[in-house]
Amino acid sequence: MSRAAALRAWLIADTPLSRRQARLGRLYLQWLTFRRNWLAVAGLVVSLLLALVAIAAPLLATHDPSAQNLDIRLQPPGATHWLGTDELGRDIYSRIVHGSRITLGMVVAVVVLVAPFGLVVGCAAGYVGGWFDRIVMRVTDIFMAFPRLILALAFVAALGPGIENGVIAIALTAWPAYARIARAETLAIRGSDFIAAARLQGASALRLIFAHVAPLCLSSLIVRVTLDMSGIILTAAGLGFLGLGAVPPSPEWGAMISTGRRFILEQWWVATMPGIAIFVASLGFNLLGDGLRDVLDPKQT
Repeated sequence: MSRAAALRAWLIADTPLSRRQARLGRLYLQWLTFRRNWLAVAGLVVSLLLALVAIAAPLLATHDPSAQNLDIRLQPPGATHWLGTDELGRDIYSRIVHGSRITLGMVVAVVVLVAPFGLVVGCAAGYVGGWFDRIVMRVTDIFMAFPRLILALAFVAALGPGIENGVIAIALTAWPAYARIARAETLAIRGSDFIAAARLQGASALRLIFAHVAPLCLSSLIVRVTLDMSGIILTAAGLGFLGLGAVPPSPEWGAMISTGRRFILEQWWVATMPGIAIFVASLGFNLLGDGLRDVLDPKQT
């Protein structure tokens, strides 16, 4: 038996000999389920390529994204400038490549801020219940009563334009959905026998929430985060399009579309190329989220 076959047999063993073997076997079976969905694999490839482009942007860019040359303004795609140039003679391909750093950075920053906060608040509200649960849920109702982009616009208008303020505004509008998911999972878990057994052994409420309840909510939260990344990209692009996101001359995709809309009829590439970048990135995260939902969500059949 080859080493690969032996490793596979070890991973799918019916009676694992250790927790490590059981965890790795479960991950392997989840990967087998995931890769059968070719759309989900395509979404994973697109997401990984976006991360790679963002990391290696200085190496992949062919020109300085901020260098202006009015002699070559509004040139169509060609051998020198693969995606053409904008109204100031800047290379659109290089600006899109460097703009992936801004877009992915905003997505990661929002997720890092929102996911842990929503998880903790939702688990605490679901486990404690009572007046604390009612207050948290009414606050989430207020936030979710407004469209995300409109509410983000209000926060950015109060905080001022900029990438940091845009991240804060998007995070303030995104956390209620994560808190509601964590609360719903907690309500289903808190009455379980293993929670009662841990409570009888003297486990505190904090230990129960962080050691027993929160880990069981992670799978649903991961699916929600992945599906929500496309919404974060679109909201960030919307803020940039309206001039409330990244400040020029930053190569943010939404701001690039905003400046290029004046030339959409004749020099179509100025606005179309960053629009395609937004579309591909959003579609990739959506497909990846759908695949992860099929694998991680226990309610999926």
